[in-house]
Amino acid sequence: MSIFVDKNTRLLVQGITGKEGRFHTRQCIGYGTQVVAGVTPGKAGRKMDDVPVFNTVTDAVAVTRADCSMIFVPPPFAADAIMEAADAGVKLIVAITEGIPVMDMMKVKNYIKDKPCRLIGPNCPGVITPGQCKIGIMPGPIHQPGGPIGVVSRSGTLTYEVVHQLTCQGIGQTTCIGIGGDPVNGTDFIDCLGEFEKDDETKGIVMVGEIGGDAEEKAAEFITSHVTKPVVGFIAGLTAPPGRRMGHAGAIVSGGSGTAQGKIGAMKECGIHVCENLGTLGDLCAEVFKD
Repeated sequence: MSIFVDKNTRLLVQGITGKEGRFHTRQCIGYGTQVVAGVTPGKAGRKMDDVPVFNTVTDAVAVTRADCSMIFVPPPFAADAIMEAADAGVKLIVAITEGIPVMDMMKVKNYIKDKPCRLIGPNCPGVITPGQCKIGIMPGPIHQPGGPIGVVSRSGTLTYEVVHQLTCQGIGQTTCIGIGGDPVNGTDFIDCLGEFEKDDETKGIVMVGEIGGDAEEKAAEFITSHVTKPVVGFIAGLTAPPGRRMGHAGAIVSGGSGTAQGKIGAMKECGIHVCENLGTLGDLCAEVFKD
């Protein structure tokens, strides 16, 4: 099984006619994803390869029955694109766009909180169920179908590294999700952990966090109470200096909180198998998940 996306997911791409939108749409199609529509205002009636383009998400959903959107809209307009997808009844919205203003995302969070949709991102690599569906910018070939490990991460490139190490160990993945590293985002660690716990095919979980905020500490507490499957954890940013943002907008240690050491301590207290050297994560997973 999988969570969030599978071979039946019907994808539309907002911003499909832009350079990045075109490139990654073709990559998704090449992986086997059902890309059924694109949306670019003013370009209805055109096609990107064989994918029909519509002016609005509502029009695209009405014609193609798309149930997922991938967003490559520029930052000043991305918040409106997310809300447009939510209004059109899209169930899963994957916002790849980086650099969306925090205030815009606060408006989005408030706007969609009562709507029947899930937002992944923004500033994320997306979500992939290996061998079935790729929605995002991750390299498809490094993923190994067949499970039994679910992966959730705040970092895109670290997601790829973790998946590559798992695959090199012969450990397949059920679904891999990059939730993004912005201070305000949609789906969080707890959402993903809960879904992995319910998924019968997922036998273990890898959680990759980073400095800043308290999402990892909250996730560790959730794991103690609600997750019965083994979890391997990694925290990026052990050498980050206080007060300096490291890569992601949310990756900053401030006021003595959000440190890597604090997060690692909390994870260990909650029974998570913590890897402190990224280069050995695959070996640790092979040991933890050997059964």
